[in-house]
Amino acid sequence: MLGGGSNLLVSDKGFDGLVLHVALRGISVSDAPGGAAQKIYRVAAGEDWDGFVERTVEENCAGLECLAGIPGTVGGTPVQNVGAYGQEVASAIERVRAFDLAERTFVEFSAAECGFAYRRSRFNSTDRDRYVVTRVDYRLTECGAPTLRYADLQRAFGSDAQPSLAEVVAVVRRVRQTKGMLLVEGDPDCRSAGSFFKNPVVDDEQVRQIAEKSGTEPPRFPAGPGADNQRRVKLPAAWLIEQAGFAKGYALGAAGISSRHTLALINRGGATAGEMLTLATLITQAVEERFGIARGDEFNEELNRISFHNVCARGVELDAAAREYRTFSAVELNERVLAEVDSFCGSHFQDDATLLVIAAK
Repeated sequence: MLGGGSNLLVSDKGFDGLVLHVALRGISVSDAPGGAAQKIYRVAAGEDWDGFVERTVEENCAGLECLAGIPGTVGGTPVQNVGAYGQEVASAIERVRAFDLAERTFVEFSAAECGFAYRRSRFNSTDRDRYVVTRVDYRLTECGAPTLRYADLQRAFGSDAQPSLAEVVAVVRRVRQTKGMLLVEGDPDCRSAGSFFKNPVVDDEQVRQIAEKSGTEPPRFPAGPGADNQRRVKLPAAWLIEQAGFAKGYALGAAGISSRHTLALINRGGATAGEMLTLATLITQAVEERFGIARGDEFNEELNRISFHNVCARGVELDAAAREYRTFSAVELNERVLAEVDSFCGSHFQDDATLLVIAAK
């Protein structure tokens, strides 16, 4: 199942199977119930994320401005609880509509039911591979103030500034570009899938152990809201990686680390998927050996992988938990989602909208 494909690593053996591309388009806007100065943006999963953020800023609705410049589509944002520069989509999402592959029906989840946490939701954890997101509803504040929690943004504007949403977006894009996180023609640091590693959330005892092993106090910042994060902090993965011996610009064959952003693994030209995974494994092993932070929970890659496990006769990736979700045919799925298009499009959407573009090798 393919969204924007911006954080995808395909096996060197290729993928001899069926690819489903979510291509549903359309955005509708309505006043939020309750009379507050808020708008509900109902957005189809195939909409370009950056284009959608630009539209909300142009319409002076706050809530997503720090997430400008991120590639991909709207449908992927609740899966990973996409976040950057002091903002996460969890703070703006009102509802998620999805196709349940187990029950073969459409379902809707409130934000609370999505199980959002740092780079986590039910869609990539407890219910991984069960749901196909078809629509996301966002509640944004009309004429609201921008979010200025991130240090780079605070430094750019100063403590007394009251920047517009558009000014914040401009700075966010500038910061992303300095880190090689914007697609710029001819920039070798752009040959990446963005941040490859998550910032681990640790407790006080782990912080003490890491400080002892490194000989210096690690930088840290609040882990975020929620009972699970009490007495816990977030450590910069970039700092841990550099302390483990992997600096910006590190190269392993044709794979390497960005010269401007330690979290980004780049293709230096002709790198294979095997080389990229070898470098990722070396880094995660080094961090685990040096600081005891295991990849399994706290230092997991933010990348989707295709065709690195067993495949069925149709070529769709399987594991024991997901097998029951992949037993119906592509034709059946396509019929269900096209029926969803008919009920969802309405006057705000293209009449000939197509949710799935099927490409079989």
